[in-house]
Amino acid sequence: MKSLIKGSNQPKQNTFHVKKGDEVVIIAGTQRGQRGKILEVQRNKNRVLIEGVNMVKKSTRPTQDNPQGGILEREGSVHVSNVMLATRFDTSRRSATAANADKTTKAKN
Repeated sequence: MKSLIKGSNQPKQNTFHVKKGDEVVIIAGTQRGQRGKILEVQRNKNRVLIEGVNMVKKSTRPTQDNPQGGILEREGSVHVSNVMLATRFDTSRRSATAANADKTTKAKN
């Protein structure tokens, strides 16, 4: 029996198609089309953190390191199923545009 993610009925994945440091493209959701490098893979939640994507504001308490406290902007996580390697995305996009160009030239003839 597969282990489930805490607080969810979703099973944990053993392996992912992406890893830390990969250049990826968001293929679904509100951040669709944005590119970035993976900073962290959260295997226990099936999510990834991507540099400069899905920025969220987080309030922080005053500490010795940050005596003012305040509001910080950090990267929010994105589900791994909404991410595709940039190289695969570019090749699929290139082949799709080439196929589309062939259809238009055939239609004109």
